[in-house]
Amino acid sequence: MDWEAKVELYEKIRREYHEGVGTILGVARKLGIHRRMVREAIQNAIPAKRKKVQRETTRLISEVLLFIHQVLTDDQQAPRKQRHTAQRIYERLCEELPQQKVSPRSVRRAVRDWKQQRQVEKAETYISQQYEAGREAQVDWYEAYADLGGERVKLQVFCLRSMYSGAAFHRAYVRATQQAFLDGHVRAFDLFGGAFELLRYDNLKSAVKHIMRGKRREQTTRFLSFRSHYLFEAEFCTPARGNEKGGVEQEAGRFRRRWWTPVPKHANLDELNAYLLQCCWEDQQRRIEGRSESVGEAFTHEQALLKKRPAESFATSESMLCVVDPNGCVNVKYNRYSTPQRPGSRVEVSIDASHVTVHAEGRQVARHERCYLVRQEVLALEHYLNALEHKPGAMPHSKALAQYRQAGLWPESFDKLWEKLMERQGRSQGTREMIGLLRLLPAHGNEQLRAAVEATLACGSSDAATVLHLLKPGTRGEHRAAPLAGTGAGYERPLPKLDMYDQLLSASETQLSEVRA
Repeated sequence: MDWEAKVELYEKIRREYHEGVGTILGVARKLGIHRRMVREAIQNAIPAKRKKVQRETTRLISEVLLFIHQVLTDDQQAPRKQRHTAQRIYERLCEELPQQKVSPRSVRRAVRDWKQQRQVEKAETYISQQYEAGREAQVDWYEAYADLGGERVKLQVFCLRSMYSGAAFHRAYVRATQQAFLDGHVRAFDLFGGAFELLRYDNLKSAVKHIMRGKRREQTTRFLSFRSHYLFEAEFCTPARGNEKGGVEQEAGRFRRRWWTPVPKHANLDELNAYLLQCCWEDQQRRIEGRSESVGEAFTHEQALLKKRPAESFATSESMLCVVDPNGCVNVKYNRYSTPQRPGSRVEVSIDASHVTVHAEGRQVARHERCYLVRQEVLALEHYLNALEHKPGAMPHSKALAQYRQAGLWPESFDKLWEKLMERQGRSQGTREMIGLLRLLPAHGNEQLRAAVEATLACGSSDAATVLHLLKPGTRGEHRAAPLAGTGAGYERPLPKLDMYDQLLSASETQLSEVRA
């Protein structure tokens, strides 16, 4: 019987003794218990705790204990997966100290006691910290997964958290490169409206070239120039001591559980980062435990104390001049990206952490998501429409069209309309008609063009002019099926009579014979 149930039983015993039966024997018979328990309940309303019997354990002699402790101490320098278990220590004892008779249970108990003692010796007391407004922020990377374009992708997420207010900035990148590292800082400073006096980091390679004695670090040249631009200080944690920046460590776990669960689904990385930015703003409505004001209210007070940003932003992108190759692409970082420019043209390419942008004559002509693999081709079908009009036979098997299909930008309705255009106008001319419709993508978008194509097929048409007509604003809503009034008999018309055509033919033959005569 547990202690709580025994307290309730004592209450019944005392009530029966004082207000009921009134005798020890009568209470014992009525409740079916021993008279000894009745006497104990009468003396004290609270039952005594049951004493725990201390069993004598077999003590190992010092020689055996010394052997076990030495093995466990040596294991601290061995690989984690090649350390001794209690069973393996027992087997070694039997082999190396056969004169000592020990049991497996005694060895397991000695191993457990040694590990518990080690935990007590290694236990560390952590000290809570309090921060000044606008003084310090912490920076870290963490991993998360997202479904982009129907494919699950592992992403690296940059996180910067204010230690006073708890406001944080999160942005996802494909790779945790130095360019992404600096780009995350710039965007975070833009969101917060200024820079903090001190930023605390891990010893990540984007900022630290070499770890020296104590807190001294040899920092990378690029990071030094970035610090000089925004005039903030940097401190780095002791290696393998994540508790020195526990604020951002906890922020990463909290944000991942709150906003990355369930796995977010978006068309591309830009949409995902727009979602994360909205989450950062919504997070400012939360209230940290033990505080009277919300994160947003605390940040409003802190924002006025941040360092002012320089007039010009720090350039995190890389620029280079390229020549368009015969395939209409530029070679950038061991990959090829398509452009609408003619082969041999000179263009300027800007590379940032997420995108590759191509400029020609001062205007943007192409923009791609950056690919971090090697020897890949990133192609956009709209860049090849001019060339495909001259070579329509190359379109069905073009790699740009295959990438469009893979990305889900080429629905089945496009293929159906393309087949009907080729049946009606021939392969070459039908393909050119389809290319003409694809030129409408920049102006109307993929969804509107898809809806217009599906509406064209639904009404039984196979003409590109119908698609153009349905793309006009409000046109598809005007074309609805109208019911006919009455029965079909009122709309019947008699068949034409062709006898007059026979008379005309006979008259013309008579005149022709007269002329010959």
